[in-house]
Amino acid sequence: MNDKLYRGFLFIAALVVPVVCGGVVYALVTDAYDAFEYFGFFRFLTSSEWSYTDGAEQYGALPFITGTLMTTLLALVFCIPFSLPVALFVGEYFRDTQVAAVLGTVTDLLAGIPSIIYGLWGFYTLRPVIMALDISEQGSGILTASLVLAIMIIPYASSLSAEFIKMVPNDLKEGAYSLGATHAEVVRGVVFPVAGSGIFSSYVLAIGRALGETMTVTMLIGNTNNIPESITSTGNSMASVIANQFGEASDLRLSSLIAIGLVLFLITALINMVGKIMIKRARIS
Repeated sequence: MNDKLYRGFLFIAALVVPVVCGGVVYALVTDAYDAFEYFGFFRFLTSSEWSYTDGAEQYGALPFITGTLMTTLLALVFCIPFSLPVALFVGEYFRDTQVAAVLGTVTDLLAGIPSIIYGLWGFYTLRPVIMALDISEQGSGILTASLVLAIMIIPYASSLSAEFIKMVPNDLKEGAYSLGATHAEVVRGVVFPVAGSGIFSSYVLAIGRALGETMTVTMLIGNTNNIPESITSTGNSMASVIANQFGEASDLRLSSLIAIGLVLFLITALINMVGKIMIKRARIS
C-alpha cells in the first residue's frame, strides 16, 4: 500500500467519528423538535410537571435534570475521599512498587464491572442497609444511587489523577526535600499545585461518566417524577426516565423523552469538553 493510499484510508476512517456524532445530534434534534415547538425550549427545561394523562399531556425536564445533578454531585463528594488517597498511594507514596501495581489493577477492575451488577449489589445489599439504619423507609433514592455511582467512578478519577501525580518533575520535589520539607509537605506544596489542574480534570471526566449512567440509577433512584426534596428522597435522572418510559412512549411523550436525551447529550459533551481543556492545560504547564 503506497503512502497516498494509506493516508487516504486513514482520512476516511477518521471521518467516521464526526459523521456518526453529527448523525446522532441530527437525529436527536429532529426527533425532539416537536416537544420544543409545543412547550418551548426554556419552558420545557424549567417545568416540573410530567403528566401523560389522555388529553392533558404536560412534560417538563426539571425534575430529571435536578435528579441527575443531585446524584452526580453527591457521587463526586463520596468519591473524592477514596479516589484521591488511591491516586496518591499509586502515583506518589508507593510509586512503581508491586503493592501499587496490585492496588491499581484492582481499582481498574471496578471500571470493568457491568452496571447491572452494581445495580443488583446496590439493590440487594446496600438498600437493606439504608433501610436498617432508618435513613430511608424504602431504601431507594438519591442517596443510594449516589453511593453506588461513587464506587463506579472511583477508577476513572483515581487512575487519571495518579498519572498526573506521576508527571510532577522530580527536580521540584528534590528541591523541596533539600530545603527540609517532609513528604507530606512536598505533597501539599509541590504535588498538588503542579498536578492540581490535571487532578481537577480527572474529576470532571468522572462527572461525565456519572451523568450518563442508566441501569444502576434506574434500579436504585426510586423512579418518581418529582423534584427530590432531600438526598433521601426518591426521584429520576434523565437517563433513568428514558429507560423506564421509552418502550411505551409515542408522539409527544416520545419526543419529550428524546428531548431529555438531547439535553443530557449536551450537558455531557460540555463537561467532557471542559475536562479535555483542563487536561491540555495541565500537560502544557
